[in-house]
Amino acid sequence: MSLFHNGLDAAVQKAFTRPAPKTAGAQMRYLVKQLKGTRAVAQMLRISQRTVERYVKDQIKKPRPELAARLEREVKKRWQPQIRAKARRKAASTDGIVIDTRARIGYTAPIGTTDEDRLRHLTVALPPQYAARLFDAQDRGADDRQLQQIAAEAIKEVYFQDDGRRAGQLEEVRFTDIEHLEFEL
Repeated sequence: MSLFHNGLDAAVQKAFTRPAPKTAGAQMRYLVKQLKGTRAVAQMLRISQRTVERYVKDQIKKPRPELAARLEREVKKRWQPQIRAKARRKAASTDGIVIDTRARIGYTAPIGTTDEDRLRHLTVALPPQYAARLFDAQDRGADDRQLQQIAAEAIKEVYFQDDGRRAGQLEEVRFTDIEHLEFEL
């Protein structure tokens, strides 16, 4: 997973109405129910079917750190799919998405402008069409570079050009060296 994928997933997870299961046994039982069997869970987590059964019966309570991370990631990926979809639809149709970032941001513009890349901390409310583009690209399996390009276009239009009211000759925004990135629905 990458910075943008994790950021978008974290923003959607804030919309959950109930917390995801916390203990290893509860997480394992949830996955067994979702995947309809211990064999599928064992294959997905790359552990034995017997180990899955022991977690389900609470005979094992504390997983190894790498298994605990995989377990939590798989549970959160499947947790409350209708609420996740509703939050994404709302952001893509009416609410938009807020991007909070600290990164090196500059732009390409005509000669005589101060287009120097510099470290900036921006919190920008992006319109719904950019939220839709980000979520669609994420669903299609876009890599971080492609998601970063969509975010750069959004920052160009909303922050630098103020929705067409200024900086009309701005050609390209460079969005690199990301130190912090967070999305909010």
